Amino acid sequence: MTVRKQVHLAAHFPGVNNTTVWADPRSRSQIDFASFEYLARTAERGLFDFFFLAEGLRLREHRGRIHDLDVVGRPESITVLNALAAVTERLGLAATVNATFNEPYELARRFATLDHLSGGRAAWNVVTSSDAFTGENFRRGGYLNRADRYARAAEFVATARELWDSWTPDGLPRPFAHRGQHFDIAGEFTVPRSPQGYPVVIQAGDSPEGREFAASTADVIFTRHGSLEAGREFYADVKGRLAKYGRTPEDLKIMPGVTVVLGDSAAEAQERAAGIRRLQVSPQNAILALEQIWGVDLSSYDPDGPLPDIDPEPGSTLVQGRVKVADPFATAEKWRALSREKGLSIRQTVIEASGRQSFVGTPEAVAAELDEFVTKDAADGFILVPHLTPGGLDDFVDRVVPLLQERGAFRTEYTGTTLRSHLGLRDPVWKG
Repeated sequence: MTVRKQVHLAAHFPGVNNTTVWADPRSRSQIDFASFEYLARTAERGLFDFFFLAEGLRLREHRGRIHDLDVVGRPESITVLNALAAVTERLGLAATVNATFNEPYELARRFATLDHLSGGRAAWNVVTSSDAFTGENFRRGGYLNRADRYARAAEFVATARELWDSWTPDGLPRPFAHRGQHFDIAGEFTVPRSPQGYPVVIQAGDSPEGREFAASTADVIFTRHGSLEAGREFYADVKGRLAKYGRTPEDLKIMPGVTVVLGDSAAEAQERAAGIRRLQVSPQNAILALEQIWGVDLSSYDPDGPLPDIDPEPGSTLVQGRVKVADPFATAEKWRALSREKGLSIRQTVIEASGRQSFVGTPEAVAAELDEFVTKDAADGFILVPHLTPGGLDDFVDRVVPLLQERGAFRTEYTGTTLRSHLGLRDPVWKG
């Protein structure tokens, strides 16, 4: 008997990203604990696997001023999740923490503590940084070459796992020692082995290095893909890398970040989605998006006019603390071609070119499409990125989750207590 493939769901807390619509009157604080609690409780009511927090280690700058989206503040993720552990029971709790500007011993203690306090629901989204601007906040500011960041991250995760393994499953501490390229530490770890053994490791990245790192190390990969076919190609590529690390396809869950817009009809959903995109990409935000690619001040350009005919400026520091566009010249030409083909203004081009993968339609259509992506191996599930804080998951949980359950594609209750059990991941083997 063939077991029906299940959809995994997680929720990303909205805030300092381009999907958030602050102008909506329903938008609330991004730092008040009530916002975190409401969204987490909604995700748990929807039987989601986990709740996901991003991280920012420096306020981004644009034209020498703090980026507008960052003035709302960026609280520390693990602190928030420790508090959420007390007001949730089954929901996984995932924190993004940088492997470039932290140390294994201290971070391993924090995640082991969260795993104990939550009863086995902790997850670590491992990110890296080669950004000297961010590094100025730290003792080793800007020291790490871009080529070395995944090497350090891989050793960081391996070292943390050595620390978590330094206590036996029956509660006996043992000395640890690690000698490597990036870390040379020895001593005794202070936290007993936690309920999951290791917290779930999430990785976000689409580069060849990121894919290899995910295949060797991660339990979940957080990615983006705009079509069913692109998702299937990514899925096959990453899953195909697992065997050489002694892993099976079930050992890594692929969960793209997506948005969902619902309506009582397809036309109503499309109209709502277009309205949300117009709010997300205001005239000012359209110019800011262009400046991130071109690297020059474009404030004199009309957002309702044509794209600039000048070339991007390589190595520009106009925008600081944001992910750099890999090839600004190619991106600029791609956007110009799109603008020419469809007769689009600057703002219209940004709306068209920068939209995150979305599922737009009636609840029935969205449930069917989500299920199709999973059954056709374009994803194992999805991380929902709502545009509202904190009520952005309400419609999905109330209107789409029951339909996924009716299709037999989603759980009707939690059957385990740990995040690993929700995701169908094996418990790690103790390597003491």
